[in-house]
Amino acid sequence: MNRILLASAFLFSTILTALADEIPSAVPAALRQVPAAASPAPKSPAPKLVEPHLHIARSNVAGHARVALTFDACMGQADERILSTLVRERIPATIFVTARWLKRNPAAVGVFLQNPDLFELENHGQNHIPAVDTPTLIYGIASAGSPQAVRQEVEGGAAAMVAAGIPAPHWFRGSTAKYDLSAIGEIRAMGYRIAGYSVNGDGGSLLGAVITEKRIASARDGDVVISHVNQPTHAAGEGVAKALVDLKAKGTQFVRLQDVEDTGDDKTTE
Repeated sequence: MNRILLASAFLFSTILTALADEIPSAVPAALRQVPAAASPAPKSPAPKLVEPHLHIARSNVAGHARVALTFDACMGQADERILSTLVRERIPATIFVTARWLKRNPAAVGVFLQNPDLFELENHGQNHIPAVDTPTLIYGIASAGSPQAVRQEVEGGAAAMVAAGIPAPHWFRGSTAKYDLSAIGEIRAMGYRIAGYSVNGDGGSLLGAVITEKRIASARDGDVVISHVNQPTHAAGEGVAKALVDLKAKGTQFVRLQDVEDTGDDKTTE
């Protein structure tokens, strides 16, 4: 009897082993080996971003500091508080426009074109996309993400300017004013100088009127000021307009980027 039981047990074990080899699903789940969970794909490293500085040649004349005012027209409407002050006080400035802003503000574009002695119009891109050629987020804005997309942002902005009757641009400033070094090389190869700055006047138009006025009015000989001319409902615009009058009263010499020599870091103007 024992021999029969042993033989039966051996036969059952052999059959179970054979089933496991041929049909794994026939083996009870508890007896099957569970594969290890797949490791998550490694994340791509964030691109190294730079925010270039730009300075212009100083006047070196006491009481007559030379300052370049630059304004970004990203999206939205024209800020008449700033625009009317520039025209009334005959203060020259360089305006960086996007294709989106041009489309929405034909009256302001007309003012620029009617005052060529005051306004230099330059390229701020087609859709206000950061000129970074690898995917990332900058202040919550998705970058262009590829060299081809950077080129489209630059070329699309320039094409819209020419279509609006504006002379072909020579300067480019991308959304957020941040770039990776490879995108800087690509834009420079397209023939553009890249406009950094040395004084952040209005913090992206998010600062209050008082602090904005103080920041811009503190500009020194050789500074390039960045502010915005597309947020008429923000308090910063009031501060910008007051600061322009402050600087003029101090004897500041205002210049456009096209009228003076400049020096930018990160190979943005070399």
